Amino acid sequence: MTRISKRMMNVPLVATRPRECHFPPVRIRRNSAVWHGVASLAGTVSLLLLAGCATAPQEPKPTPVITTEPPTKSDVWKGIATPADQKRLAGLGLSWQGALAEAQKSNPKDVEAEGALLKPRAALPRPAPTPGSYYCRLIKLGRIAAKGPAFEKFKPFFCYVEVEGDLLTIVKQTGSQRPAGRLWEDDKPDRLIFLGSVALGSEEQPLAYAEDPKRDMAGVLERIGPFRWRLVIPAPQNTTSKLDVFELKPVELQPQ
Repeated sequence: MTRISKRMMNVPLVATRPRECHFPPVRIRRNSAVWHGVASLAGTVSLLLLAGCATAPQEPKPTPVITTEPPTKSDVWKGIATPADQKRLAGLGLSWQGALAEAQKSNPKDVEAEGALLKPRAALPRPAPTPGSYYCRLIKLGRIAAKGPAFEKFKPFFCYVEVEGDLLTIVKQTGSQRPAGRLWEDDKPDRLIFLGSVALGSEEQPLAYAEDPKRDMAGVLERIGPFRWRLVIPAPQNTTSKLDVFELKPVELQPQ
């Protein structure tokens, strides 16, 4: 048996290990003798083991950040409009072109007399109307049936623009059919989007928008001159026309 000196007896046979470290078995060769799991007397191996034991600080894991663009003005009203009304509004240009062509063919002088009211590109900046009472009148353009007028205008009536929260509303005050609805901002700065419904007969209040799709109305409100606005309804429902144009002019003596 190999004799072990006192000096070697004082050498710890097992190196102290931190709780968080787990060393694999180490084979150290000294003078051709193999020591299993024993640190070198010179301390070199111990230092290496301690260095290997040191744990790197844990870096915090990056938290994924999801950014979304705020909704546009068009996104807001499109989130309310029915698919059918979105389609009508998207086809406004074609509806106007076809209806106006028919009216110009049958009633050219009447169309010309209306001036900017019936011109597709007559919109001016700042389309929001002032709250108050208005004289309103309706002109119908184009025909759906083979027979019938391609240009038809009606006597003036009263309508009212009022503030409801952050929105403006338009209400037709008289007649057997009384449209009413809210005005929404659009990405096009020279127009507002109208979404509403129609009250019939003796009904005191119109149905809420989208409650009855057959009553829904969708259109575009534009300013076309000093104290002059128009509300254009493409492909109106329950009518014989292809395009309805409402003219709005403020009443001179506003009710207090």
